[in-house]
Amino acid sequence: MRLDIFAALCGILVALQSRVNGGLSALLGNGVEAALISFGSGFVALNLIMISNSKVRKGLRGILSSIRSKQLPRWRLSAGVLGGIFVAIQTYSVPLIGVALLSVTTIAGQTAASLFVDRAGITAGGKQPITLRRTLAAVVTVIAVLVAVWDRLTVAHASLLAIALSFSGGLLLGLQRALNGQINEHSKNSLATTWLNFATGCTFLSFLLLFTTLSGDKLTAFPTSPWWIYFGGSIGILYIAFASKIVQEIGVLAFTLFTTGGQLIGSLLIDLIFPTEGVEIGLNLIIGIVLSYAGVLIGGVKAQGSIRAKSVPQN
Repeated sequence: MRLDIFAALCGILVALQSRVNGGLSALLGNGVEAALISFGSGFVALNLIMISNSKVRKGLRGILSSIRSKQLPRWRLSAGVLGGIFVAIQTYSVPLIGVALLSVTTIAGQTAASLFVDRAGITAGGKQPITLRRTLAAVVTVIAVLVAVWDRLTVAHASLLAIALSFSGGLLLGLQRALNGQINEHSKNSLATTWLNFATGCTFLSFLLLFTTLSGDKLTAFPTSPWWIYFGGSIGILYIAFASKIVQEIGVLAFTLFTTGGQLIGSLLIDLIFPTEGVEIGLNLIIGIVLSYAGVLIGGVKAQGSIRAKSVPQN
């Protein structure tokens, strides 16, 4: 199985989910409500899968057993909360800055987090040193972000806030991937890991929505169209299921770099074919995407080599 191709497909799923959740947020006018609807729809689907699939239930029992035996620290179950925060950021930011700019900004956060997550050895692959090549890939990606947003640094404060939040969301996403890889070691089932993510994410977002509603935010009735705005949760299921498995094999940074290629290409096409209202594709953004892809190539060639090496039996 070509893990790099599947990682790239994960990137396309992230870009697509950003557009879907951003469209729902724009219609509702409430990013937290949109995030909960996205997570909630996915959680309903996962519960139906769990009821009908004994392997998923066995995976959940494996997680519970590992928690009881203290093989799996409880704090690592926060992966779903991190995912909930990211989706809330995603739904807030897309209507303001568009899918492509959101993607470039979150990629910088993901890449930075991935370096240190791999160095700490949180994933199954063990500790991976912060080498010159890996650092250069991260630096090129961050430079790409600066180039991409340079012509937007004079926009309204809301857009600057969206850019900052998107970068922070990328940091959280990098950590979430590592935690999911750890959980998947104990569940032995990516859908069980995904179920846990959605359960904790929905719980967090429910409390957050309650807090924001009591603080004065208004809830909006569910829009009836377009039909595709309710598929963000289903896309998230596919993404988390793939990511939790792939990260175990290639590490967080390699996964992030390969995912970047798919995410950038997917996000640019989405903004060109189904653009967010008021968002334009400028030259700076295109140059930033090209530079980001250069970062993928710098770090990705070595990662691809490590994938192949794993498939060769050692004497």
